[in-house]
Amino acid sequence: MSILSKPWFHDEKAAFAKLEAVLWPEGPICPHCGSAAKHYDLAKTRLGLRKCAEKECRKQFTVRVGTVFESSHIPLHKWFQAVHLMCSSKKGISAHQLHRVLEVTYKTAWFMAHRIREAMRSGGLAPMGGNGGIVEVDETFIGKKKGVKVERGYAHKHAVMTLVDRQGEARSFHVSNVRANTLVPIIRKNIARETRIATDEAVQYNDLKFHFEEHQSVHHASEEWARGPIHTNTVEGYFSIFKRGMKGVYQHCSEKHLHRYLAEFDFRYNNRTARGCEDGQRSLRALKGAKGKRLTYTVARPQCAD
Repeated sequence: MSILSKPWFHDEKAAFAKLEAVLWPEGPICPHCGSAAKHYDLAKTRLGLRKCAEKECRKQFTVRVGTVFESSHIPLHKWFQAVHLMCSSKKGISAHQLHRVLEVTYKTAWFMAHRIREAMRSGGLAPMGGNGGIVEVDETFIGKKKGVKVERGYAHKHAVMTLVDRQGEARSFHVSNVRANTLVPIIRKNIARETRIATDEAVQYNDLKFHFEEHQSVHHASEEWARGPIHTNTVEGYFSIFKRGMKGVYQHCSEKHLHRYLAEFDFRYNNRTARGCEDGQRSLRALKGAKGKRLTYTVARPQCAD
C-alpha cells in the first residue's frame, strides 16, 4: 500500500467526500450567500450537488464552486493526484510529466498546474521576523526577458528577491530591478521593524540599518561567507532549490507567470519536512488554499512551456 492507494485518488465519490471534509469541516456552506443553514442534497441528480434552502438564494452548488476546481471538466480524483504530485516533488513537476501521468492533454495539464499554484499562493501580509530574529535578504536572476539583447551582467534576466526568516518562512517577489528604491519598500512592508537583517555587501541594502533593529552584511567579494550568525546561506539554499527546479524541470517561464512559480516554491519551502509537514499534510494545506480563488485564461494556447 502507498499514499496513492487512498480512495480519493481513484474514486470520484471519495474525492468529493474528502474535499468536503477539508473545506467544510462543520458542514456545507453555500458559496453564493455564505449560509451554513439548511440545504437540500441533490446527489441523486449529480454527484456532490446541493441546493441552498435560503429563500433569497435557492442556488445550486457543489464543493467545487468558489475554488480553483470550479467549472473544470477534469474528474476531482485526478485533481487530487495532480495536487499530490506537485506538493511532493521538491523541485516541481512539469506540465508534460503531468500530462503523461494523468493521461490528459498538455494544455489541460498546464492549466491544472497553474490553478494549483494559485491555491498554493498564501497572500500573507503579516510581517516576518520580529523579537530580534534574523531575516536574510538576497536577490537572484533567472531566465531571459523577452526582446532584450543578451549581454554581460543581468540586465536581460528577470530579477527575484527573497526574504527568508531563520524560523522557516520564505517570501519571494518578482521585481522590476534591484535598485534600493524598488527593494527597500518591499522589505519594509514585509519584515517587522524589530528584526535583525542579514544581507551580502550589495549597496542597495545600505539604508536598512535605519529601518530595522540591526543590519549586518557579509562581504562575498572578499570570500567572507559567514561571520558568526551573520550569513545569507539560508536564502542561497532556497535559491539553489528554486533554480534547479526552474532550469532542470520547468526549463522556461515567461515573465507573466513567474510570480506563480515563486508561490509554488515558497509554498513547498514553508511547508517542508524540516518544519514537521510531510507530503500528505502539505497536500491538504494546498487543498485548503483552493477555496476563494479562481483562475481563468482566455488565451488560445499556453504562454509558458515547461
